[in-house]
Amino acid sequence: MDLFNLRLIILSLLAAGGIITAPAQARRIIAHTTQQTLAMTDIQEMQQSFSAEIIEAYEYEMVDEPPMFPGGNNALVQYINSSRKYPAEAYKNKIHGRVLCSFIVQPDGEITHVNVLRGVEPSLDREAVRILGSMPNWQAGRINGTRVPVYCIFPVTFRL
Repeated sequence: MDLFNLRLIILSLLAAGGIITAPAQARRIIAHTTQQTLAMTDIQEMQQSFSAEIIEAYEYEMVDEPPMFPGGNNALVQYINSSRKYPAEAYKNKIHGRVLCSFIVQPDGEITHVNVLRGVEPSLDREAVRILGSMPNWQAGRINGTRVPVYCIFPVTFRL
């Protein structure tokens, strides 16, 4: 099975599971940070420079304008840090780690379909979903000037 067919199968399974609401013309997910392009398998090996990093995966091969949190990436990191409430039980048991979540920035900027892709512990997972689900509307991603839904992957880190 070639890589293209494998990607199509994975996208089909994810779309069927409600994780991705990809349009028909979606062929692959491109994961990238602001600095570099990464393979999806490299996400787990990323070194963390902020307590919250952005990894964006687009439903399209090319997005002219990626979605943006109001105020930019620094404002997003500040929002995550100020909104995060360490769950008492996790703190007591010294549980920490990075919860990898996904969400979709809709054409109107609304954040929907917040899911945990790789969790740490149920209370930390719930807190990550709460934080991301309560974010204000973003500036929507665009292709050729048209607003499009964009699937994003975002790690929320909990440190003691």
